[in-house]
This record gives sequence, structure tokens and C-alpha cells, in this order.
Amino acid sequence: MRAARGLQGRIRVPGDKSVSHRAVMLASLAEGVSHISGFLEGEDTRATARAFAQMGVRMEAPEPSVRVVHGVGLHGLSAPAAAIDCGNAGTGMRLLAGLLAGQGFDSELVGDESLTRRPMNRVVLPLRQMGAVIDTAEEGRPPLRIHGGRALKGIRYELPVASAQVKSALLLAGLYAQGETETIEPHPTRDYTERMLTAFGVDIDFAPGRARLSGGQRLRATDVQVPADFSSAAFFIVAASLVPGSDLLIEQVGINPRRTGLLEALRLMGADITLENRSEHGGEPVADLRVRHARLRGAVIPEHVVPDMIDEFPALFIAAACAEGVTTVSGAAELRVKESDRIRSMAEGLLALGAHIEERSDGAIIEGGTLRGGTVHARGDHRIAMSFAIAGQRSQGEVRIEDCANVATSFPGFVELARGCGFELVETAG
Repeated sequence: MRAARGLQGRIRVPGDKSVSHRAVMLASLAEGVSHISGFLEGEDTRATARAFAQMGVRMEAPEPSVRVVHGVGLHGLSAPAAAIDCGNAGTGMRLLAGLLAGQGFDSELVGDESLTRRPMNRVVLPLRQMGAVIDTAEEGRPPLRIHGGRALKGIRYELPVASAQVKSALLLAGLYAQGETETIEPHPTRDYTERMLTAFGVDIDFAPGRARLSGGQRLRATDVQVPADFSSAAFFIVAASLVPGSDLLIEQVGINPRRTGLLEALRLMGADITLENRSEHGGEPVADLRVRHARLRGAVIPEHVVPDMIDEFPALFIAAACAEGVTTVSGAAELRVKESDRIRSMAEGLLALGAHIEERSDGAIIEGGTLRGGTVHARGDHRIAMSFAIAGQRSQGEVRIEDCANVATSFPGFVELARGCGFELVETAG
């Protein structure tokens, strides 16, 4: 890769992964036929769709990014004949654990090598408090063996660490529990599950940082239009901010306030980002994002925005490495247990490109400057790979990214879309 000359044009990134996962899950549990448009055709979301097909849900794909789901009702799933393979989808595995805890049949959740290393106790332990019986490998890692036919009871659970996935798993289990299930978070997280449960007719009381529902409710089929994924847009937002001459419009991006902490962080650093053509799709706010090049300055990233940008930190690290001055990130220890240890992976990669970065247990101190070329390892992590693709647009020499096949996990067509708006990217064999 060599430095880009300026990113231009109008682009649309794929559908939101988080919304796509949840749309398939709730449509499967609903009574009637739901139509999902804008579905992300990525490996993670397809794994979730296959999981429900294994459990007897008929699902049609009349065209790309469209799913027609014939719901079987809350208690209509059937026992899968084999283990459910979640691939690399941590969201899929954690949410399925909650949903499957209330079924009348046994099930097993497995994943790829990366997912198998990720801890699941944050979900498993509170589910056990609800009455679920779940066996795990050492230190709470997959596979998860879930014993069916257990009576669940609603609980009031205060999450020790804010997590939309844990919250969502408990709420899905709560649909099958006796009484009320309530979640309290130390910091508000994404409320996709709460919004979508409402769209499917579930009576749920929620506000930032808390949610409560009663078990036994029926879900009604509905149509879902999935907005463009903010996390996918993030790579283009950062790239257009960094590359001189850029003026890029990213269309119809989901701007759920629990998702867009990166906008606050980048604006604090001096980014030029405006929101145009605001609207709402299925309870989710969307807008076109216009991003123009700006000279970024280092900043102390406020800890209150961390839960709202946890997936975007790899891209932010690149912005910080190219900014003027020092950027400090703290309160982001969750990055250690993503698809890779993202703090370590980003620190190693940036050091290889000549950046000055001090790794901390829950973040990093990054001194902005000039990046040189070099070889970095994505560690099989799609967000690490795409973040260093941004670095290649601002480096003095070529940046070679190894172990990056997993980009298709979250962003099919990334290379083609990036080239189309001005990225200099070359795919190599081996």
C-alpha cells in the first residue's frame, strides 16, 4: 500500500452487524413471517442464520442482503442435530447462550480458534444465577454445553462491566424466565436488543443503563431495515479525516447514540464530520456522514465514551498515531479480550511502523507523528487489519498486513469499496 491522494465520492458500507444478528434471532422467535433488508452478508451473521436453520427455522434469501424468516414462535425451536458453529461471532455465541438456556433441548455452541480463546464467564455466570446449566472449557471458554429443560427465574443483575452482549443474553433468557429480568449497567451500552424487542411487540422498559422485561411474552413478526454499520463506516471516517484532500459522504449510517463515541472522540481531536439527511429506520436513527480532511490534534479520550466506541478503538489508534501531539486512552481493558488482544496488537503494529506508543493495562499513550512503512500482523483480527489499511494511506512507505483473511468476517467487499473511493490497496497471495 502507498499513501492515498484523497478519498472522494459517496459510499455505502454493509449493514450493521449487531442489528443483523438480532433481527435474525428475534424474527426466528416471532410468530409469522418477517422480512429483513440490509442484512449483512458477512461470515458472522451468516453463522447466526445457519444456527436457526439448524433449529428448524425456514429462512429464504431471495436476493443479497435480504432474508425472509418464517418465525416458529418463542417455544417453536427444535433440537439441532449437531453442535452450532458460531464461527468467529462473539455476539452470536453470547446471545445464543442466553436464548438457548431457556429451551427444552440440549445444545452445544462452538467457534473458530479465535472465538474458542475468548472468555464466556461474563455471560455464563449470571445465566447460571437464573437457573441455567451450562458447561464450559477451562476458564469459561467455549465450547458451551447448554442443558435444556431447566426452569429459569428472572433476576435483577448489576453488570460488573458494561457489556451490551451480556445484557442482551440475559434479556433473551428473560423471555423464557418466570418473573422479571432486570439488568443494571455501570455505564450505558448499545440498546439494539431493547429497541428491536419493542419492534417485535415485546413490552420492555428501558433507559440508558437499565432494562427490564417479564418472561413469557409473544413476539410478533415485523419487517426490519438494517442501517449501514457504524463500525464499518469508522474505517472510512478515520481515513478521510487523515488523508489530505478528502471529502467523503458515507450514506445511511446507523447513529445509535450508544454506538457513536468515535464521533465525539474525533471531534475532540479536531475532525470535520457533519451529519446530513437524518431519519429513522425501525427505531434506529440513521444519517449520512460527510467527512472532510482535518489536522487532528492529540487528546485525552474521555472514559465516558469508551463503552460507545469499544469496536472503533483500533481505528482511533491510527488517528492518534497520525495526529499532532499526545493521545491518551484509558478505561478500555475490554479490548484485551476481543478477537485478539487489541491493545497489544495495535501497539506492536504501530511500533513496527515507527510510532511512539506506551501500552497500558487498559489503554495506551500514543504520540503522534510520521509513520514509516513496514510489516504488521493482524493476528486474525478483522478490525486490526482494516485499521492498518488506514495507516497505509498515510505512511511514508508501504505497509504490509499479514494474517488478515478474516476481514470478510465483518466487512465483505472492504477492499473493493476502499479502492473505489481512493484507497491504495493491493491484495497479495500467501
